[in-house]
Amino acid sequence: MEVENNSFASTNKNRMYREQIITREDLNEFRSLLLTDLKEIFNTKSQAQKKWLKSNEVRKLLNISSGTLQNFRINGTITYTKIGGIIYYASNDIEKVLENNKIELVPNLFNKK
Repeated sequence: MEVENNSFASTNKNRMYREQIITREDLNEFRSLLLTDLKEIFNTKSQAQKKWLKSNEVRKLLNISSGTLQNFRINGTITYTKIGGIIYYASNDIEKVLENNKIELVPNLFNKK
């Protein structure tokens, strides 16, 4: 008799009930929640941008050599802070330099707007 009870219990575990079926509405709700969570994660990461960058990070960001970065410091193109032997650059200052030196597109025969 015990064997029958165990087999009944195991088939009962594998049985699907109406409440366990996933509907299209369930999937749409899950999709909406997932998209909301992903947007929140991406917005958090963009806000967590580093405030101060080291020389090697600036060189990689601007794709320039260490000599060019030194010239930018000497001629005042990029502001910096030096603590000990390490030079730091404010990321918002780098963005300002890029914006101030941006060249606007002049419409011509090849790039009509």
